[in-house]
Amino acid sequence: MRKEDTVKLISAEGFEFVVDKKAAMISQTIRNMLTSPGSFAETEHGEVTFPEISTTILEKICQYFYWSLQYSSGKETECTKNRHVLPRVPGDQNYHCS
Repeated sequence: MRKEDTVKLISAEGFEFVVDKKAAMISQTIRNMLTSPGSFAETEHGEVTFPEISTTILEKICQYFYWSLQYSSGKETECTKNRHVLPRVPGDQNYHCS
């Protein structure tokens, strides 16, 4: 999966979740942050930090994105079939959606 096809969601504790961009765009808030005009960090880097959301809650949110993506289309996609959403320690480049 290419970097531009993913979004990094960062919890209050600094854990990073790399998720499929299509899944993250389920959230209107995240969609607005990533597609707003101007040179915002979220738009440029594909990263969204949630200083008020714990790692546990953000993990559940990511799981919901994949669940919603799977059932809104009525079929399994490669990303929803392999939806291993794993927390990532800052600086670690090994965890991805697929």
